[in-house]
Amino acid sequence: MTQAFYRKWRPQKWDEVLGQAHVTDTLQNALVGERVGHAYLFAGPRGTGKTTVARLLAKAVNCQAEDVSTRPCDECEYCKAVNETRFLDLIEIDAASNNGVDDVRDLRDKINFSPSQGQFKIYIIDEVHMLSTPAFNALLKTLEEPPPHAIFILATTEIHKIPATVLSRCQRHEFRRVPIESIIKQLDIIAEGENLTVDADVMQLIARQSNGGMRDAISLLDQLSSTGEKISLDLAQNVLGTATNETVIELIDGIRDDDPGAGLQAIHRSLDAGSDPRQLARQIVDYLRAIMLFQMGNEAQVDATQNTKTRMSVHAVDFTPSAVLKMMRAFNGAAVDQRGGWQPSLGLELALADVLEINGDAELAPVSKQGTTPKQESVAWAEVKRTQVPEPASVKKTESSPEVTSEAVSPPAISRGELVDAWGKIRSRVKNVSPNLEALLNSCKSLDVRGDTLMLGLASEVLVEKIEKPEQIEIAQKAISDTLGVILKIKCVVTNAKGEVPSGVDQNGLVAAAIQAGGEVVDIQE
Repeated sequence: MTQAFYRKWRPQKWDEVLGQAHVTDTLQNALVGERVGHAYLFAGPRGTGKTTVARLLAKAVNCQAEDVSTRPCDECEYCKAVNETRFLDLIEIDAASNNGVDDVRDLRDKINFSPSQGQFKIYIIDEVHMLSTPAFNALLKTLEEPPPHAIFILATTEIHKIPATVLSRCQRHEFRRVPIESIIKQLDIIAEGENLTVDADVMQLIARQSNGGMRDAISLLDQLSSTGEKISLDLAQNVLGTATNETVIELIDGIRDDDPGAGLQAIHRSLDAGSDPRQLARQIVDYLRAIMLFQMGNEAQVDATQNTKTRMSVHAVDFTPSAVLKMMRAFNGAAVDQRGGWQPSLGLELALADVLEINGDAELAPVSKQGTTPKQESVAWAEVKRTQVPEPASVKKTESSPEVTSEAVSPPAISRGELVDAWGKIRSRVKNVSPNLEALLNSCKSLDVRGDTLMLGLASEVLVEKIEKPEQIEIAQKAISDTLGVILKIKCVVTNAKGEVPSGVDQNGLVAAAIQAGGEVVDIQE
């Protein structure tokens, strides 16, 4: 039987452990200084090396090498015995299946026996949070005062379930998720050692799929290696059931363009190709998170190809930060929702419908005059159109007529699309002169051009006041002029401020609610 990659390539020395130097360095120093503790608690995500480091410590404290700094030497009889799982003084216990008080009592009865081979008996209790409360209580006294030849190493992925009485008796070490770069380097080493031909993009895909777990990453590579072919990106996506970046980008484009057909087509094309619905939802959330990082000015933290980053930067301007947050919540719900089991695409479809409602136009149907009461709308019908930068409606009203009409607006000096495409360059120019102003512009929730005026939507009056200082406006206007060749006036508004409800409209009616949500009255007829 072929040995699994994660077992075959398990680290055998301290320097082979990835991403946990803060733990291994501490343990090595304790070993050299002869300050090894009697009880340790290793906590962290799965597949990050907790059991591996526990086995390394078991080898190191029993290693026969004369130079303590070289332990474990991986050459002496005891080190080889641990590697081959035949070292009698290393006892590994799975708390998930041995979680009763009788199991702990049995362990406690045997712990006083002297080691059979080495100097220390090492007890590794994996998933220790699975122990019952009586079992934890039975373990407490032994953890506090074990015999001098015994060392306990408790490992858990859910440290919040460990009683405080146990935590206080252990030296605690937190294991971290392994960085993507470290995972990719290790996968390259394994691929070379196993004579595998793997595309570079595949390694990045595996590293992202593993979510910081080295063991999961190695297992995914092991799974792909069984195909017996060159491991291409297309093959990896088919086997792992993941969507391409282009599919996610097409979906986001469909949401931006208020095109449900394009969004549904992207989803179903991916699912028909074998993508897992919840995995696709997670990839959408990852992409939206990257957009959020761009909006916050932290694009350096985004791990993606340059082409994908370019698309993300455009989407970061296309959507307001609040819209991105709502989209993330909707698709995150699809990623964890189990209710769509009978219809796998349902969760994604519902999430898409939700975000289209968030980002699309909201329109009220005509209201019939018949059956109205004094508390209902006093107008026959009202049409409310949602805008990106909501303002109180600008209206004209004569004494001779109750009609209300919208004021004419001159054509924009430049299209919104051109402004959006150039927004990143404009901000870069501003940043060279005033980093603070660039940060304020980065916080804009919406952009629009009305005639010769650039409308900036902001979250609060405080932000409006900071931008609308003469020196700030002058810097922004010059950056726009240098980039686009047009001079625009700049007006800032609070996007979440409640709009002004006309006096002829019921203040508690549907029209008023729509205006207060960011709408604008464009026509009222009696």
